[in-house]
Amino acid sequence: MQLHTINTGLFKLDGGAMFGVVPKTLWQKLNPPDADNLCTWAMRCLLVEDGNRLILIDNGIGNKQDEKFLSHYRLHGDDTLDKSLAALGYHRNDITDVLLTHLHFDHCGGSIEREGDKLVPAFRNATYWSNEAHWKWATEPNDREKASFLKENILPIQQSGQLKFIEQRDGVSFTDHIRLRFAYGHTDAMMLPEIRYKGHTIVYMADLLPSAAHIPIPYVMAYDMFPLTTLEEKKRFLMEANERQYVLYFEHDPSIECGLLHSTEKGIRLKSSFPLSDL
Repeated sequence: MQLHTINTGLFKLDGGAMFGVVPKTLWQKLNPPDADNLCTWAMRCLLVEDGNRLILIDNGIGNKQDEKFLSHYRLHGDDTLDKSLAALGYHRNDITDVLLTHLHFDHCGGSIEREGDKLVPAFRNATYWSNEAHWKWATEPNDREKASFLKENILPIQQSGQLKFIEQRDGVSFTDHIRLRFAYGHTDAMMLPEIRYKGHTIVYMADLLPSAAHIPIPYVMAYDMFPLTTLEEKKRFLMEANERQYVLYFEHDPSIECGLLHSTEKGIRLKSSFPLSDL
């Protein structure tokens, strides 16, 4: 099995929204904002070569939205999904499985592309994986979260016939090397892939810990639907990850791909950071 970082570009989000109740005087030291209070974040996906399967975990924001929508997020950088795949000798048509941690636009927007007036799967030969609880949550969204669930990213997946659901159970196997854990604070039934690789356990953090800066317990996004649930999920996960020395793979950290934890007087913190390719 081989793992590869797939960078799909950078975007900007409001720093206050990303750090919740944490004062700007603290979080600005971790991710300095621009004049509009916007911080830069990655959209870092993961490609897994696992036997005869080529699995892509999340796929970024995509490029089918109109210019007005994309301007809100100030996409920048030289990386794209296609360029990152091509650098590894792959094309979107080679992907066999698209595993979507959740259906917010910055995680699943690349799932669908425009073909003339039609919206069609960007991965023609892939099975798209979600779970029934999260799919229902995303397709019948609450008023607070519906701006993150764009129907043009989601409904064409089901209409294509390429959608399958994963059993909603912690530890459920996806492949012999990948199992899934579930989190419910950020959004309902978000999936976190846990991958056995070269003697390590790598956890793809999605939006439970969007960046290394979010490791301290109070650093919870204002985007989270159930922040107290996130707090409890973070506490449990960080204790387990520290004890078992999981490698954390950060989807949104602008510079840190992977990290290990350790205990300090202030609580569990980042011990070391490194690119995935160092494993």
